[in-house]
Amino acid sequence: MSTDSVDGGTADTQPEIEVTEIAAEQARDLLEGEGMDPAEAGLRLFVQQGGCAGLSYGMRFDDAPDEDDTIYEHHELRVFVDPASMKYIEGSILDYESGLQAEGFHVENPNVVSECGCGESFRT
Repeated sequence: MSTDSVDGGTADTQPEIEVTEIAAEQARDLLEGEGMDPAEAGLRLFVQQGGCAGLSYGMRFDDAPDEDDTIYEHHELRVFVDPASMKYIEGSILDYESGLQAEGFHVENPNVVSECGCGESFRT
């Protein structure tokens, strides 16, 4: 598992984002299902304005990172995070949950001070 950034830095010089093995596996399967090259493409994790608590998470697949992205590699999955989102999600863990009430990706964020009742948005 490596966490190399675009500028060649390592985890010692940048905030950390972790991805569990099950989350990486699910994302890789979806990425490959979209016909994207996992050597270049990756999962973009970002924060956007919205929800009753003010901020919400977003995820999408991108063909390649942007120039100013931090790039993480966990379990053969590349994750791209833009600088504006990093200040809200540094130290987070991306996980995948499957259960009776919900199935999908979940961000465990140590920076959250409150969440809305449905858990879809947050405040730092």
